[in-house]
Amino acid sequence: MHDWAPGERERHLTEIADQGFTVLERVVPDDLRLELVERIDRAMDLAGTGLGTNVFLGRQTRRLFNLLGRDPFFANVPLFGPTLSLAEGVLDESLLLSSLTAISMGPGQEPQPFHSDDGSIGLPRPHLPITCLAIWALTDFTPENGATRIVPGSHRFDHIPGKGEVTEGWVEAVMPAGSVLVYDGSVWHGGGHNATDERRLGIVSNLCAGWLRQEENQLLALDREYVAQLPPRLQRMVGYSVYRGLMGHVDQVDPGTWFDPDRPSEMVWDRIK
Repeated sequence: MHDWAPGERERHLTEIADQGFTVLERVVPDDLRLELVERIDRAMDLAGTGLGTNVFLGRQTRRLFNLLGRDPFFANVPLFGPTLSLAEGVLDESLLLSSLTAISMGPGQEPQPFHSDDGSIGLPRPHLPITCLAIWALTDFTPENGATRIVPGSHRFDHIPGKGEVTEGWVEAVMPAGSVLVYDGSVWHGGGHNATDERRLGIVSNLCAGWLRQEENQLLALDREYVAQLPPRLQRMVGYSVYRGLMGHVDQVDPGTWFDPDRPSEMVWDRIK
């Protein structure tokens, strides 16, 4: 995992709890960042990724979903020590990978409507964190190129943004390339306006509570033979695991043991005497 300075992790977790988000500045090594840029461009070209078809997806924005299934190198993102450590602090160690998406915001892209990433979950609000997301800035995020707009404290609001609803007090998550914005999925946010002639490129890593259904169906998106080659931690994160010894079992067996029969796996029935 990541070597935090004394009190550093706790400070970031407190910021997420208090204002709904925090920024890790220049935490991504430059060689990793540049390799991610190259592989995203290659994967988008191979997939023929086009522009979005509505105001939410962005009519000047290209989005590539299911990154993990396109290149095992993208496993570096959900497993990245600093962000995974914070997500485990917001959720717990049984979290799952909900989705992994590359977003290339092109010149002229208009602001994205404010939204909450857990807005499809019909729980009364506010509620405990159920998702924790990380936006990786692979290029600089500036006021001019559409840095993410975010509303501090909005994870404690009693509703999600209505259509066209704008609130006072939003700020821009301005950050240099190699930084990561980590936030509670209930917080109100949206991409800004790209008034430059260059793209703004990032990756969104969406992690969710172990009992919650994932945004992307990882068990269908990824072949079992492919998952078998992934690191054990990521195997569990895509769904080859059980939550609290119960949720996700197959015939009372942890599916993670299909890859490693010696993996420690205590099922709920094992604890009943």
